[in-house]
Amino acid sequence: MMGIRRLLLSLGLVIFAAAFIGVVSASGPVTTGDAGRTVTVTDDFGESVTIRGVPQRIVSLAPSNTEILYAIGLENRIVGVTDYCDYPAAAADKPKVGGYSSISIEKVLAADPDLVFAAPGNTEDVINRLRTLGLTVVSLNPETIDDVLKDIELVGRATGQEQQAAACVEELQERITAVTEKTEGPAEKPSVAHIVWYDPIWVSGSGTFQDEVIRMAGGVNAFGSVEGWSIVSLEEFITADPEYIIVNSGTGMTEGENDAIYDYFMTEPRMQGLDAVRNGHVSVIDASIIDRGSPRIVGALEEVAGNLHPDPFETETPKTTPAAQSPGFGTISLISALLLVYIFRVKR
Repeated sequence: MMGIRRLLLSLGLVIFAAAFIGVVSASGPVTTGDAGRTVTVTDDFGESVTIRGVPQRIVSLAPSNTEILYAIGLENRIVGVTDYCDYPAAAADKPKVGGYSSISIEKVLAADPDLVFAAPGNTEDVINRLRTLGLTVVSLNPETIDDVLKDIELVGRATGQEQQAAACVEELQERITAVTEKTEGPAEKPSVAHIVWYDPIWVSGSGTFQDEVIRMAGGVNAFGSVEGWSIVSLEEFITADPEYIIVNSGTGMTEGENDAIYDYFMTEPRMQGLDAVRNGHVSVIDASIIDRGSPRIVGALEEVAGNLHPDPFETETPKTTPAAQSPGFGTISLISALLLVYIFRVKR
């Protein structure tokens, strides 16, 4: 009996040690080896940025940047985000440093970051000012889904999270391939319009994330001849008569109680003759998923592909991009299971 107790105590200590290692790994402290680490990265604007050590205090100046940081397990190192960083939900509890295009330099400095991830919308003046004040700034500006994957790897390298970033990219690439394998080919591709706003009608043209999502999901952009996000007249839209219409949720760029764009298309008398309206092919998509250059853009691809081609995707459930899990907890689960099995056998 004494031997059994000793064994159980030993197993308990192993579980505690594994849990402790997992927690320490999640917080990412600088080790002796990490302190001398120096890495140089080239950001999306061609700036060469040298980072010394492993950054422990990170400020994100864009919602898409914040999503990437969470996706590779850096949530415990984030000390500042913008007012619009709302995903995942925990990001709302982080200290705020201003709006996307109205960053408070004073608040960024007060956060005492050793690394800042910026974006074009922060304005060149603000980014240059932060650098002049001695802050290390890496700017991200993904323009394609492939760019998003590259930026995840870039963030991983800049923060010492290379393995987590590589795992995230691999999982996203597998999901992309699972979609494109079903949508590529000679099958007829329906025309699709993505609407950002309705008064006037703003559509997503070529060179946008939405255009790429439509094409990879097995559709043809009804306004692919338009460059970027552009206004089209009511007459132009009715003439194009897209087979599918995808509209942003809420007010188009932000969430609201009602889906204003969807309501417009479903109630506007002049839109009732459109194929998409008559056939029930008008769908709402979360604006933050399809508009941001973050890991969730792959979720937008899956959702749009399911809308355009329901048969190949009807048995699948929507996926999310989880934040990176802290290492060590898989080991805890395994040890706990073995411990329970052992106790059960002893009792028998």
